[in-house]
Amino acid sequence: MANDDLGRTLRRLRRLASLTQEELASRSGVSVDVIRQLEQRRKHSARLPTLHALANGLGVELTTLLGDPPAVSSSGENDGPQFVAVRRAIMPALWGPEPPPPGPDFTLDGLRGQIADGWTQYHAAEFDTVMKAIPDLISDARSAAASGSEDERGAGYAALGKVLQLAGHVAVRMGKTDLALISLERAIDAAEQSSDPLLLPMIVNSTAWTYQRQGRLADALGIALRAADNMADLGLTGTADGLKVWGGLTMSAATSAARSGDYERAAAMMETAEKEAACVSKMPDGGDKRMVSVFSPSSVRVERVRLAVQYGHPRDALALAKGMRLSKGTPPSWRTWLLLDVARAHADIGDAAGAVKTLESLRRVAPAWMQHHTLAVAIVRDLWALPHHPPGLGALADFLGVSE
Repeated sequence: MANDDLGRTLRRLRRLASLTQEELASRSGVSVDVIRQLEQRRKHSARLPTLHALANGLGVELTTLLGDPPAVSSSGENDGPQFVAVRRAIMPALWGPEPPPPGPDFTLDGLRGQIADGWTQYHAAEFDTVMKAIPDLISDARSAAASGSEDERGAGYAALGKVLQLAGHVAVRMGKTDLALISLERAIDAAEQSSDPLLLPMIVNSTAWTYQRQGRLADALGIALRAADNMADLGLTGTADGLKVWGGLTMSAATSAARSGDYERAAAMMETAEKEAACVSKMPDGGDKRMVSVFSPSSVRVERVRLAVQYGHPRDALALAKGMRLSKGTPPSWRTWLLLDVARAHADIGDAAGAVKTLESLRRVAPAWMQHHTLAVAIVRDLWALPHHPPGLGALADFLGVSE
């Protein structure tokens, strides 16, 4: 089960680093009491700034501390044949043959539609389905980028960049952040030869997210801000799609700032983003909404709820989430993140019944996603450790294997 035991992992990594609890506390800035509670399994979760600080103190990536990521099945198998095929597609053999020309039934519109479907499946946490499709999509995009007229090759490179970006996201979900960066670097190369000026900043945003997963918060903040500024300088924010990409970069920068401990700077960025998000619906519409960054008043509000929870303002988070109506374009993954953060906020203020009610809603909306999400398991473990269990907690604990 994902994040089955944060405490054991923390203790093992601390001992491998030859650190006492007091020495880790000094290096990380996290109190000895919190470290002790985690290692003794009296606490099963911690806020992201705390986890980043512990990972930095241990000299490891955040993903190493957290254990299996959400996309890894309960068997722990994250290097099966499907993923091996994805890796081979991202990194084809050196001096391999040139891509063959596309077949007679191939169309760029069809390829773009298939890639957009892949993004929809990714946001729905259908990772196995996406992995099956990615190798053929990369192959078709490489063929398109190597054939036809200059315009057709430019469109082929755009498709190649977008599917390599998708492969990078899947690699992150599988805990393979180095492979993700390789895929994203190759996506950037394709974007620079493409006909889509928004593709490069979109891929930079994915790279910033991957840096976050590795604990490289300053790097993530720097590239997100630079890409957002470049977009403004080039006049790329005058369409709905352009503003969405800019907004995604700004939210990413805010997340990096917050996880670095600069909550005030993050809050200011999010306020700016929320004002700009209100303009999206008034601008000329773009192409397939599934192929651009997620940025709307709903997505900004979801991110503000998340930051409030992570930085110890659970009542503010609940106030922000109250009465929220997510727009139709909000991907399912954002809806599930919101429910998870609301559950965490209820738990943080001691409202176990409210947390259970929210988690029950999450189970109805995204049962498979919930089973493999580290924070969902951790929240239920914390609730299960309470002396009095609210109605419904037993069923959730059985569902997640916490009661065993």
